[in-house]
Amino acid sequence: MRRLFSSFADGWPGVALLGMRLVAGLVLIARGVATLRAGAPFEAASAEIVAIIAGLLLIAGLWTPVSGSALALVQMWSLLMRRSDPWAGILLGTLGAALALLGPGAWSIDARRFGWKRMDIRERTPSSH
Repeated sequence: MRRLFSSFADGWPGVALLGMRLVAGLVLIARGVATLRAGAPFEAASAEIVAIIAGLLLIAGLWTPVSGSALALVQMWSLLMRRSDPWAGILLGTLGAALALLGPGAWSIDARRFGWKRMDIRERTPSSH
């Protein structure tokens, strides 16, 4: 899983990735819930359920390459079907693709589970036996 990410950025780049994940996830959830409440047909509802799940995963920073890719695919499908604002779809799809390629950042479940670990190897001292 570690090779799916270019890095688990910390510091300001990590904060930026966290912000991208939060914004994309919250917008996906809000749009998905609004579409489901409006009584969308089955095809639109199933795409919105995938978008809501991807949004929840992005917020948590879990399976970021998968959820970012799902976000990009759902937004491309939405653009092709002309179901929503095309500029919002382009923006969300771009955010999803960027997160899938860059990774979740240091403040994510992925970083805790699959992040780079530091190992301190102590110098071995000869025993006096």
